[in-house]
Amino acid sequence: MAPVCRGAPVSAVTIDCLAWCSAPLAARGFTALLLIWDNASWHRSHAVRRWIRQHINRSSRVRRVRLGVCQLPSKSPWLNPLAPQWVHGKRAVSEADRRLSADALEARVYAYDDCERAAHLVMPKKVA
Repeated sequence: MAPVCRGAPVSAVTIDCLAWCSAPLAARGFTALLLIWDNASWHRSHAVRRWIRQHINRSSRVRRVRLGVCQLPSKSPWLNPLAPQWVHGKRAVSEADRRLSADALEARVYAYDDCERAAHLVMPKKVA
């Protein structure tokens, strides 16, 4: 179960998420995590790319889960089979005639995905 992020996705939260994903995979004996990413700005940021490079360099010396990044070309939704699922999920949890509170929306997302609530990642104070 992935952690939930409050606020806009930024590099620091992406890095925290990658670190959070790596630990349980290593504990289960996995050796690699393949990331298939779109062109979101936080996927391409200098901070995230630097962290991934450092993680890969540390992984070669210490037994860790290696990260492989597969960047999707721009404007290629047919290469991302998950993209249509976002549309279905969004339609299932939102309402056209009113805005939901963050807590109500979160509860609907967890119910739609049939999963347990997870601790939120904390947004760093400085996000640049």
